[in-house]
Amino acid sequence: MVDVSDLADDVRVGKRAAISRAITLVESSRRDHRAEARELLGILGPAAMSDFGGSGAIRVGISGVPGVGKSTFIEALGMYLVEEGHRVGVLAVDPSSVRTGGSVLGDKTRMARLAVSPDAFIRPSPAAGTLGGVARATSQAMTVLESAGFDVVLVETVGVGQSEITVAGMVDTFLFLTIARTGDQLQGIKKGILEIADVIAVNKADDDRLQEAEATSKDLAGALRLVYAGTQDWVPPVLTCSALENNGIDTVWSRVIRHREFMGVRGLRDKRAQQQLDFTWALVRDELDQRLRTDQTVAAVRAEIREAVLSGEMPASTAADRILEAYDS
Repeated sequence: MVDVSDLADDVRVGKRAAISRAITLVESSRRDHRAEARELLGILGPAAMSDFGGSGAIRVGISGVPGVGKSTFIEALGMYLVEEGHRVGVLAVDPSSVRTGGSVLGDKTRMARLAVSPDAFIRPSPAAGTLGGVARATSQAMTVLESAGFDVVLVETVGVGQSEITVAGMVDTFLFLTIARTGDQLQGIKKGILEIADVIAVNKADDDRLQEAEATSKDLAGALRLVYAGTQDWVPPVLTCSALENNGIDTVWSRVIRHREFMGVRGLRDKRAQQQLDFTWALVRDELDQRLRTDQTVAAVRAEIREAVLSGEMPASTAADRILEAYDS
């Protein structure tokens, strides 16, 4: 059993072991842990929400194409923010194996300098195979970090498509990293990612790759101007940077702040309010999924339905109805 009240007190004063324990608790799928996590968040929540939509923690989601150097960029950005007086929490959502459920969780080893900073906290977390799990664990882990006094929370996504949409729905600003040599820029990057990106940065703009990076930046900026032509919406700026050489990191961050200023206090408050409503339904779906998996009546018919579907005797629609009927009973 966890003494939730003591754990909340330790989180609030920034004890690192307590922060780790609290995040482990909110990530757990065990029913008793879920109950304790709800109690913990009930205590921490009011403090984390006191600046709701105001000047509270800055939440930034970060994603990018394979090989873009996300971890190097996040470490460079994190170190810059620490030097500027911020306390930085990093949630690195790691892909889970669809076969074993395991994760590499190697982000701390790729951010060696940031990992030892007393003003930073890096938490690699498994995606756990479900987007609902990502939404629940990541959003609640952000609440823990904000309650512990971290005023900037960076969320690195798995980088496989739909999880970016999920993470974008729980942060203030979504930063997309790309590199030159990705082929045709509009074809090489998922259209959906461009639609949710608030700031775009072309990384690895160093040495002999600088000109290519600048050309890529201009191409993307031109395409985005066409997409947003005639609207009053925020047009995502396209920048170049080099995380390896620590160039342009400050400019990228200034655009993140500018996006936040563009939304204004009311816009940010409304965005977070909508995110909370969306998160409510994500929690409902995640909880129903868990109940369905553990329901004894469903378990009694699962093997029979599985064999019938695999043998072709029962179509998937009928099988789904049978499972739901068993659960409802």
